[in-house]
Amino acid sequence: MKRLVILLMLTGVFTMTHLQTMAQEDAATEEVATDSAEMVADDSLATEEYAEEEYVEEEVAAADYEEAVAEEPSFHQIVKDQFIQGGWQFMGIVLLCLILGLAVSIERIITLNLATTNTKKLLEQVEGALNSGGVEAAKDVCRNTQGPVASIFVQGLMRMSEGVEMVEKSIISYGSVEMGKLEKGMVWISLFISLAPMLGFMGTVIGMIDAFDAIAEAGDVSPALVAGGIKVALLTTVGGLIVAVILQLFYNYLVSKIDSLVNSMEDASISLVDILVKHSAK
Repeated sequence: MKRLVILLMLTGVFTMTHLQTMAQEDAATEEVATDSAEMVADDSLATEEYAEEEYVEEEVAAADYEEAVAEEPSFHQIVKDQFIQGGWQFMGIVLLCLILGLAVSIERIITLNLATTNTKKLLEQVEGALNSGGVEAAKDVCRNTQGPVASIFVQGLMRMSEGVEMVEKSIISYGSVEMGKLEKGMVWISLFISLAPMLGFMGTVIGMIDAFDAIAEAGDVSPALVAGGIKVALLTTVGGLIVAVILQLFYNYLVSKIDSLVNSMEDASISLVDILVKHSAK
């Protein structure tokens, strides 16, 4: 009986100890869960605050960028402002030189490109026409072909009845005429190339004179007054040099194109004379 009572007492003690331990573990688990929930809540709040701060910073940056873009002037506006500051009297004349020079250059480019002829193909057609239909057929082929080479061939074939020597003289004479036509308008481009910087320099000199007159009237050398006058004076020089550079590029291209056409005319004329000599020998 005593052993049973002692066993029951020990069992009760162990049970109470186990229950107490489990209660302590549950309390600790609840505390950890509570702390974790609080930490998650704090992290969520911090994340939301950080996201809001980033969003605000992005909005501010976007607004600053849009404002900077809106304030930054365009290239057209810059050129317009510099043109006005340089003075319309000389800048307008320089601009007129650019417009006229470009007009003549574009007209010459179109004309010279249309004057380009496939001389090898034309010579083959002329030789075939001579063999099949004679001189008149060759003339028709040349008349139906554009370009100075075909025009020279027509003039040479028209003198075929007078001999090969007259054909050569006719080709040389009419070749000079066609070369003059190719060089038509080039003198105007050269004039505008020389005139634009000269007008710019004249505007600079006149601007410097005005600046010194302003200094003399003020009775004192003001850096702002001198700098402003010099800037206005130099803008005309810059404008004239820019116009001269642009037109010079077109001029050099046109000169090279004319030289190419002249060489083609000379080579084709020599080949035509050889073809006519062969045709006369038959």
